[in-house]
Amino acid sequence: MIKRLQWLFGLVISFYLLIPGPKLPPPNLPNGLKSTEPGDTTQISRVSAYYTNKQRDEILDFYTSYYSRSRLFNLPLPGFRLNHPPEYARQIWVNTKQSYYLEEIVHPLRESLFVNGFEWEKDVFTPVYARAQNKMLANGKEWPAKVSLRWFPSFWLTRLSIFWLSWLGLFFLLSAWRKELRND
Repeated sequence: MIKRLQWLFGLVISFYLLIPGPKLPPPNLPNGLKSTEPGDTTQISRVSAYYTNKQRDEILDFYTSYYSRSRLFNLPLPGFRLNHPPEYARQIWVNTKQSYYLEEIVHPLRESLFVNGFEWEKDVFTPVYARAQNKMLANGKEWPAKVSLRWFPSFWLTRLSIFWLSWLGLFFLLSAWRKELRND
């Protein structure tokens, strides 16, 4: 009975790993403007950036909602958010990346979407008197925030291979452990 449940659980996880993820690149925020600055388009792979008037919560709710659904029948994908220190943005993008917050939307065993937000008026790395130099002007308008996205997809065959090798390895380890306990 336990072996059947193990195989059934393995098949359910395999189905989860085979479901296609959300369409990438993620869409522009409503009332936002796509950035065409160097580093925000094709210079770094799997990156896009947008100017917006939205606050952090609205931005993260928008992308969490979008990123939590599959392209296949709009099936839900389980996930969670990780809040990273803003300094890590320089490791994920480039060494000069400005950041006020950095969050990661994760689908376990699948893919991740990093959401980096920069709000020049709240920049903790710039003294208050010097923040005005970071104003963002694009398309003749001043924008209070800029959101940069970087996604890390994974190939379905790689996901399945890693899962099944781990799952079978765990199965054999537990079997050997049970066998050892019986022999004592």
